[in-house]
Amino acid sequence: MKLPRIMLAAPASGSGKTLITCGILKALVNRGFRTASFKCGPDYIDPMFHSRVIGTCSGNLDTFFTEPEVTRYLFGRAARETEISVVEGVMGYFDGLAGISMKASSADVAEVLGIPVVLIVNCRGLSVSLLPLIKGFLEFETPTRIQGIILNQVSEGMYPDLKRLIEEQFPLKVLGYVPRLSDLVLESRHLGLVLPGEIEALQEKLNRLASVLEETLDLDAFLAMATGAPDLEYEAPKIPVLQNPGSISVAVAQDEAFCFTYRDNLQLLEEMGARLVTFSPIHDRELPKGIQGLILSGGYPELHARALSENTSMRASICQEVCGGLPCIAECGGFLYLHESLEGEDGASYPMAGVLEAGAYRRERLTRFGYVTLKALENQMLLEKGEEIKGHEFHYWESESCGDSMRAKKPLRKRSWECVHGSETLYAGFPHLFFYSNPQAAWSFLRKCEVTPCLR
Repeated sequence: MKLPRIMLAAPASGSGKTLITCGILKALVNRGFRTASFKCGPDYIDPMFHSRVIGTCSGNLDTFFTEPEVTRYLFGRAARETEISVVEGVMGYFDGLAGISMKASSADVAEVLGIPVVLIVNCRGLSVSLLPLIKGFLEFETPTRIQGIILNQVSEGMYPDLKRLIEEQFPLKVLGYVPRLSDLVLESRHLGLVLPGEIEALQEKLNRLASVLEETLDLDAFLAMATGAPDLEYEAPKIPVLQNPGSISVAVAQDEAFCFTYRDNLQLLEEMGARLVTFSPIHDRELPKGIQGLILSGGYPELHARALSENTSMRASICQEVCGGLPCIAECGGFLYLHESLEGEDGASYPMAGVLEAGAYRRERLTRFGYVTLKALENQMLLEKGEEIKGHEFHYWESESCGDSMRAKKPLRKRSWECVHGSETLYAGFPHLFFYSNPQAAWSFLRKCEVTPCLR
């Protein structure tokens, strides 16, 4: 299919990728384009921000989680409904697994998708030294997919000279510059916690940013570069489907405390025939009626510990049903909620659902961070003994009991550890799972739901 697409990458984190990506997306939406956005890597926050505030269809692209043919399918499925897709890279362009490999890097994703790349270069403190930096990125891997350059933190007066120097030296199109925008910084809090009251202010900020970029970037050339991407072939993977699609209802936690859920995970469950019902552990009084399964997503329960604790009827409902055998997947924040107690961000300890006889508490730094491959050490709901699924961890909170039914191993490293409370009806642990890394796990969950009586 002809799928116009383009990637915004950079030599390193902190180069301005997210700010510029958000501004370009907003400008395209304001122009009336049906736009899709993607984030390389496992990050939930940027896609959530793009979807809620900018209003684009957004998802993840991750070549650690999925093989090339599946990556192309996940991209193509979303991109075919839009007029242009913008992919934001992760870290530096060539930075991949374990810090020692290009696997799962932005460059790897670009190669799998055949996507033109625009390199965002932070010019603060640089002038002619830009040239060897760009030369290195063009020649490190050949042929290169880098076709364009955006110069960040450049003055209007200096830009024409830098543009001339670059285009005289390299077969690249310099697509414009971004001046220093001290009043248009998107703080990390906003990217992590988009609250209803903040959206209006963020919309105003993004509209001002989009207006600036309309003046300083050649967005018509940007669109032409995306349109010049080669045709992309992809095929839907074969997945099992319930004999009676829609006959199984799965409740999915979705509110301020539980907001980290991969779109592709939910879509896979729906394609397998599940009916998804959203609910709020903060605002609803009990689990939805008629469900046969439960997903407690990741998120920020520690920020809402008091509200979650004060909803005693919901805590009792979840404890009763999960302990009674309702199939449940609880990842990271959802895992914390199943504990007897949780230390909130305010330092106080709050009663939680009480499914697990343990407490959860805050650490001062990231406890475990990054990709993992999980191997089942025993038969359980999602996996048979010896089977594997991929995921990632990112959390400051720790548990007194992380479980021991799976072994997590870091890719390209020797480090591993036991984790996850797994049983015939439960997956509860810190790792966030990506179902397309092993669709059989999602199918096993639904088959267990299929034989579970509906919640009355």
